[in-house]
Amino acid sequence: MPLLQYHCARCNIAFDRIVKKYDDKVMCPKCGQEAARLYSGTMYSQTGKPVKHCSGNCKNCSGCH
Repeated sequence: MPLLQYHCARCNIAFDRIVKKYDDKVMCPKCGQEAARLYSGTMYSQTGKPVKHCSGNCKNCSGCH
């Protein structure tokens, strides 16, 4: 299960959450509004090479490390 970063527009807070799937809906722990996923940091393919664009949908590319 991946640990992903999220941001709540209402509270303006960022937080981490462990999810079962990349597209699971995640609610803000402070206000309960649905939070948006943040895409930050460096993603690596299974070959160990950095990828230029990652959709977060690991089933399309066999996953990131």
